[in-house]
Amino acid sequence: MFQNLIQQLKEKESRMIEIRRHLHQYPELSFHEEETPQYIADFYKGKDCRVERDIGPNGLKITIDSGKPGKTIAIRADFDALPIEEDTGLDFTSKNKGVMHACGHDAHTAYMLILAETLIEMKTAFNGKVVIIHQPAEEVPPGGAQAMIKDGVLEGVDHVLGVHVMSHMPAGNIYYCEGNAQTGRDFFKLKIKGKGGHGSSPHTANDSIVAGSYFVTSLQTIVSRRLNPFETGVVTIGSFDGKGQFNVIKDSVVLEGDVRALTDHTKQTIKNEIIQLTEGLEKMYGVTCELDYTHDYPALYNDPEFTKFVVDAIKCVQTDAIHDIQQCEPQPPSEDFAYYVKERPSAFIYAGAAPECGEVYPHHHPKFDINEQSLRVAAEAVGIAVLTYLK
Repeated sequence: MFQNLIQQLKEKESRMIEIRRHLHQYPELSFHEEETPQYIADFYKGKDCRVERDIGPNGLKITIDSGKPGKTIAIRADFDALPIEEDTGLDFTSKNKGVMHACGHDAHTAYMLILAETLIEMKTAFNGKVVIIHQPAEEVPPGGAQAMIKDGVLEGVDHVLGVHVMSHMPAGNIYYCEGNAQTGRDFFKLKIKGKGGHGSSPHTANDSIVAGSYFVTSLQTIVSRRLNPFETGVVTIGSFDGKGQFNVIKDSVVLEGDVRALTDHTKQTIKNEIIQLTEGLEKMYGVTCELDYTHDYPALYNDPEFTKFVVDAIKCVQTDAIHDIQQCEPQPPSEDFAYYVKERPSAFIYAGAAPECGEVYPHHHPKFDINEQSLRVAAEAVGIAVLTYLK
């Protein structure tokens, strides 16, 4: 059964790459996906599976039913892109100006389509059901996962498995992290209102830039002085809008910040400290603060038992595509796969995708690219885990 899966995926590898390159040329932004879900739906036409559209915002749920009683496992791939102007010079570069698959979601969809096709062809070899989650809008809060869950994508599902291609990890390897695997994310906007005035007479004004600058400096003490040294947290000010004239004291400034933490408890601690800092800022500088704080994606927690099952399953099958399976450190980026984990014991693993030559660019970079052999690696790893679970 496993060798049949591997052989079929090997024979279809060129189609995986062809699909990935097509999707790469026609990226679509989160919550604005139209052609991509249609392309996915068209792929399944005539195949022996159930296709449900508009699950959540533009999502698709594909059910592969073996016709025999058994468990149900869901596997998920996202398909949205980013508002980035591509600068890779690839022959199949983006045709949609200002939009780019700079995170590998084109690869996720390509491997998933071919894997799903193969599982449909092999469904007499397993029991139970496989649910394919084609998810939109992973990149932009509130994300597509919550809406798909609300629309019932996980009904009857026992576990969810996902994989992400990683440009900084060596190609040919699968990586995993049990327990706390990726940070959760919040963001906030703070408007500080002072009193404007002439630069020559600061005593008649109340400088909002000075108050804002103190806030930025004090913010860094949250991680260094308020968190347990064994907790992981990051607070970043990404925008400080204080532009004015050199001789004018600003009436108000607006700051925007990003919060990451490896547990939801740490995220809440950071939020409480930020609220306290803004309250102190008002008293210290006599300004007025308007804080808009948004809870974003939760921390991603891989169920240890199910993650171990997935890893052991992959290790038990010989394949020329997967060279090694290694444990890795928790990853700093956030991922809305975390919402599935909240609902079902699940696992999110990584497929190394570092290019064979040239500089390696990070995700969300205009020059981001992947090693396309990672597509078959991802397909085999997920396929092996699925068939092992449904044996």
